[in-house]
Amino acid sequence: MPSWFLLMTGGPAGEGGQQGSPFTMLIFFALIFLIFYLLIIRPQQKRQKKHNEMIAGIRNGDEVVTSGGILGRVDSTREENGLEIVVLKIAENTKVEVSRAHIQQVVRKNA
Repeated sequence: MPSWFLLMTGGPAGEGGQQGSPFTMLIFFALIFLIFYLLIIRPQQKRQKKHNEMIAGIRNGDEVVTSGGILGRVDSTREENGLEIVVLKIAENTKVEVSRAHIQQVVRKNA
């Protein structure tokens, strides 16, 4: 058996009565949390920060895709009751209002 397993269980299966050290268990759980943080939490925080920067940089004329899959060009922006609203032109004479937070991707920046 691997040595880390013997540390966790307190010894081989045939040895009854031995207990694993509480300090060893604490180190094991700290190691699991560290791995969880490095593989899941930290990358998600980086993606969220990048998305927030992209959202903040949206200007009139940019082509964007919403989380619902609508492709449109930003016509104007405004704030209403604490909610940032983006007006998208999706076709001739057709405009849609969406929350800025629901913009998923900027396809093309206005040059």
